[in-house]
Amino acid sequence: MMLPPPLLLLCLFLVSCESGKSNPHRNVSELLDNLLRGYDNSVRPDFGGPPAVVEVDMVVRSMGPISEVDMTYSMDCYFRQTWVDRRLAFKGSKETLALSISMLKRIWKPDTYFYNGKQSYLHTITTPNKFVRLYQDGRVLYSSRLTIKAGCPMNLENFPMDTQRCPLKFGSFGYTTQDVLYQWNSARKVSIAEDMKLSQFDLIATPAANQTDIVKAGEYSMLLVSFHLQRHMGNFLIQVYGPCILLVVLSWVSFWLNREATADRVSLGITTVLTMTFLGLEARTDLPKVAYPTALDFFVFLSFAFIFATIIQFAVVHYFTKYGSGEVYFSSEFTSDSDSSDSDAWDTDNAHSSQICFFSNFRTKH
Repeated sequence: MMLPPPLLLLCLFLVSCESGKSNPHRNVSELLDNLLRGYDNSVRPDFGGPPAVVEVDMVVRSMGPISEVDMTYSMDCYFRQTWVDRRLAFKGSKETLALSISMLKRIWKPDTYFYNGKQSYLHTITTPNKFVRLYQDGRVLYSSRLTIKAGCPMNLENFPMDTQRCPLKFGSFGYTTQDVLYQWNSARKVSIAEDMKLSQFDLIATPAANQTDIVKAGEYSMLLVSFHLQRHMGNFLIQVYGPCILLVVLSWVSFWLNREATADRVSLGITTVLTMTFLGLEARTDLPKVAYPTALDFFVFLSFAFIFATIIQFAVVHYFTKYGSGEVYFSSEFTSDSDSSDSDAWDTDNAHSSQICFFSNFRTKH
């Protein structure tokens, strides 16, 4: 039995509506296919017009290790980039579409890189840690979890009472300011996780700024964030400052020893000097071989000077007390002169005694 044409169309419409409700992903797939039809991901948004603006914000989850030898620091962060691509604008019931990471290969994205990066990588366990969100106005949110190892030029003159400023610079690798501009997200620039703790430092500030890198090829937009790190003193008080102070006080024990106890004083002085030398060398094992002395070097050298002065003081006191009591040995010249005078006196006495013997014999004979 054939249905009338109007009734047949109504049935087909109802079937299509039911199928659309039962398969919502089919509508999203069709929407994405329509958006990407004729889309060229090698061309930036608004090509030929104003530059594309990329807003950046980041959340620092952890930081460390921070190495003074290599002058580098590492951190784990969520790096988020947002830009508007009007070619991806759509209309629908959903305000946001969560896209698969495979869509990143099909849409344009900024070529961001880290200027002072040493070794950075994207976390891929269990899957690549990144996602893409698409909004109705064509805004794209691209977030990824990165571990960044960057260079940090350090000034260690005040070590270990120093405050270091470790920068992080990033921008476009190939697009100049005429094509891409980087800006910090005004609502959230750099956020620090509440549970983040550092073993040797306190993160006291994270100032962020916009900069322009000028090279021969042109001007490049760049963002800068500086992590101000203040070092903890507790570890150095326990391992360096405390033992040095105790060694200096221990060397003063020789002042209360009898000056005749030469072996005890010398052994105590040499032991404290050798221990102080070991502590001074051990304190610089975790430091680069910089050409200038640090504050810790000055303290260790001053402690060494106090300990060495106790040995010099004992030598001076021992010499002058021996000389004052007449126990000092005479010099070689004084000894030779005295020997010659004694020999002359001995010869004179012998001659005088021989004369006396001659006259006594002469009287006996006559």
